[in-house]
Amino acid sequence: MLMHFVWAFVVGGLFCVAGQLLMQGCKLTPAHTMVCFVVLGCVLGGLGWYQPLIELAGAGATTPIVSFGNSLVKGAMQEFSQNGWVGLLTGIFEVCSMPLLTLTWVTTQLVTYLLIFGRLVL
Repeated sequence: MLMHFVWAFVVGGLFCVAGQLLMQGCKLTPAHTMVCFVVLGCVLGGLGWYQPLIELAGAGATTPIVSFGNSLVKGAMQEFSQNGWVGLLTGIFEVCSMPLLTLTWVTTQLVTYLLIFGRLVL
């Protein structure tokens, strides 16, 4: 049981270290770093290497943004096997619709607030 926590801490920490190195060493912005992690999750998921990482690290591998990229590819591949080429597009939205819907709602509310009040006070 203790080793589950250790592996989650190690893998999650390695993702954090990699992100920090990308931002400081390569001078990437946080947005560029986030895109790199999503693409990394897509590649690892597409090659079938992310699922063993999830089994090893648990929440250390499923919590970071890399897992979102894995979910996109997993949904697309699952729908592709059932519906063919159309499934590539529909699978992405079927698996990840809730995070995309939430992001869309928050963005819409923020833009509406800015349009009505003209400024954002935090």
